[in-house]
Amino acid sequence: MTDQTESIRRQMIQNINAVEGSRDYLEAKHGQVWDTSELQQEYSVEGFLAPLVLATRKSDGIRGTLKFQHSPRFYFGFEPE
Repeated sequence: MTDQTESIRRQMIQNINAVEGSRDYLEAKHGQVWDTSELQQEYSVEGFLAPLVLATRKSDGIRGTLKFQHSPRFYFGFEPE
């Protein structure tokens, strides 16, 4: 089985991790940012496919995706389905 999104995701990973983004940098660029424990408090994570996370927001049950950078690990850019 081939992953038709692999090349797109690889490019996204390179772009996201090209600059080590501090939390302040990511918040200025993308809005709200979560570390791993904050993400677990607000979302139920269903799966990872770097650099994306499929999750459901606990407060209202809305399902969507977030992006994440590798190091330091921060999540950002929630987009509802």
